Amino acid sequence: MADAENLVAEIEALGEKLGEARASISERFIGQERVVDLTLSALICGGHAVLIGLPGLGKTRLVDTLSTVMGLDGNRIQFTPDLMPADILGSEILDTDADGARSFRFVEGPIFCQLLMADEINRASPRTQSALLQAMQEKEVTIAGAHRPLGTPFHVLATQNPIEQEGTYPLPEAQLDRFLVQIDVPYPDRETERDILIATTGATENESTSVFTSEELLAAQTLLRRMPVGDNIVEMILDLVRKCRPDADAPETVRASVSWGPGPRAAQALMLTVRAAALLDGRLAPSAEDVQTMAVPVLKHRMALSFAARARSEDLDALIETLAADLTSGSAAA
Repeated sequence: MADAENLVAEIEALGEKLGEARASISERFIGQERVVDLTLSALICGGHAVLIGLPGLGKTRLVDTLSTVMGLDGNRIQFTPDLMPADILGSEILDTDADGARSFRFVEGPIFCQLLMADEINRASPRTQSALLQAMQEKEVTIAGAHRPLGTPFHVLATQNPIEQEGTYPLPEAQLDRFLVQIDVPYPDRETERDILIATTGATENESTSVFTSEELLAAQTLLRRMPVGDNIVEMILDLVRKCRPDADAPETVRASVSWGPGPRAAQALMLTVRAAALLDGRLAPSAEDVQTMAVPVLKHRMALSFAARARSEDLDALIETLAADLTSGSAAA
């Protein structure tokens, strides 16, 4: 009983601390609460996120602010077609001592940090993009036969421009699957844009303050995995992920419109992110509504519409939302 009470107290304390982090982020990244919540969810789940949005919507500002608020050592890489893997990972150089002796010395690249912003990640060649695969999955890189651990924790927040596709290389499915969530950054509404205009064109700007340390973030990631998840939510997650695969058991709409669907990593991502959604909302356990809320960010980049569905101008977001809503309503009826 005491263990359960301690867990409840720890979860409530973490929820309050995340509320402070939200408030601090809002000092520099105004409005866009949904974007902030999804990005915070990715970090407290220990995962990576890809932010999709037009230039000028604050993606870089958000990542920079998160680095400060969450107490993480951050680096930024501007991806370009001529970027090489060594520009990200680092390389060995030949040093000559004063006495003439020569030896190799490894110079770390910008990936050796705790929060990496991969700006316009799809502008790099597939060879350079592949340099991130091991880092994102195993939190280490192999260079010259040596395994080199990255920062602890280690997160990648990547950005993409959804309009400009000239000179870009679409991310392979294996790399997309390693992003916990895809976060669409929309235009702000009128009131939010007015607040941004006033806050950013004066003599001074508000500054965010540190709320977490890296050690506290690691502890939060461990605590998140201890949050209870009801059997009905587990079954709902499994049902949703499996319904999104175009096989014999899938709904007709999925079989007619989806060319490939999510794998088991999507179910793992949902199990983590629904806990984060509940935590950010001040609750102790996730609900069916949390599954519906996180369905599109977790599943969208792990699925693809067929050519025929694209020709019919079908919307993948709407399809996922419909499947999740059907399961939610069924859960409520039960």
